[in-house]
Amino acid sequence: MAAVPHELTINILCHLSVKDLLRFKCVSKPWCSSIDNPDFIKHHLSHSLKTNTNHSLLLRHCGYHFFSVNYDSLKTTQTLKFPLGEQKKTLRILGSCNGLLALENDNQRIFLWNPSTRKSQVLPSTEIGRAGFTCYGFGYDPISDDYKVVRMVQSDKDYSGHCRYGAEVYSLRSNCWRRIKDVCFYLQLNKRFGFLANNAIHWRGFKTPQSGKENLAGFDLASEEFRSVELPDFCLDEPFWLGIEAMGGYLCLSAVHSELGDIVADVWIMKEYGVKESWIKLISWNQPHYIPSVVEPLAFSKNGKKVLFNIGYKWFSFGERDKFVWYDVGSERVENVEIRGLPSKFDAHLYVESLVPLNSNAQQ
Repeated sequence: MAAVPHELTINILCHLSVKDLLRFKCVSKPWCSSIDNPDFIKHHLSHSLKTNTNHSLLLRHCGYHFFSVNYDSLKTTQTLKFPLGEQKKTLRILGSCNGLLALENDNQRIFLWNPSTRKSQVLPSTEIGRAGFTCYGFGYDPISDDYKVVRMVQSDKDYSGHCRYGAEVYSLRSNCWRRIKDVCFYLQLNKRFGFLANNAIHWRGFKTPQSGKENLAGFDLASEEFRSVELPDFCLDEPFWLGIEAMGGYLCLSAVHSELGDIVADVWIMKEYGVKESWIKLISWNQPHYIPSVVEPLAFSKNGKKVLFNIGYKWFSFGERDKFVWYDVGSERVENVEIRGLPSKFDAHLYVESLVPLNSNAQQ
């Protein structure tokens, strides 16, 4: 019987889940070597991103309990064990990228964690002390093939009374922090964690303290330069909640507001990155239920016709449980998603399962 060509074997393996690949590493040394190969890891990740497969929802409950839900089925939750031991204090999710998560505990220690491989890493101490309000971001720089954590600490006011941010970047490849030039944007104090889109991390903020117009401060992970990204022009009569994130590779703005006595959730997406005129309103959804504090679009369905929303009752709960719903963009129909084992309150993040490794020379 003729041997299967190596290229065909690799192509077949690329279609498998991370869980299966970790099992198949035990088949033989050649298989283990192939699966651990950096080129294969990138190829498998690229295939998952292009085909929208091997994605899961990560849920955080009570600050330190983590669950995953397979995105293809959305049927049941699976408890995730944090590899650094049982946690009883809050773990904040600083960002997610290519299957890796950046987290911070109450002692300001930062971790990287791959829930799929169950590997984790403690980052070295930061260069800048905690002098004031701190913002974070996490992402991948394809130019240097490196994962980076961005940290910005609000400094004391200068002679003009304006605050600036000292900034530093952690490199997974070198496993160290380094200072970069200060930030010239004035960031939103209640939006500490940036979101990744177009190889840049974004935070809400203002160009000047006196500016009444909010923009996005985008940090390019390759050039390590900041740029301003304009938001769409809109006017909300009575806004209850406003969120900006990334969805399907696009910048996405969502808002819950009152309109002629109705509660409405609107969603805009930026079709062409950096072009203000390319913002379009994708969804305007009249809500028949209680006022939620979070109506967060998470992801498109595989055919792109539906959007999965996380509905969170953070302040106006009225006994309601957090939940997921599908919104059909064409028919405007809403469908509840029933998931077994779903906690009553949670925040949700979409991530792709991957074999992306951490720094083997760093502290585990």
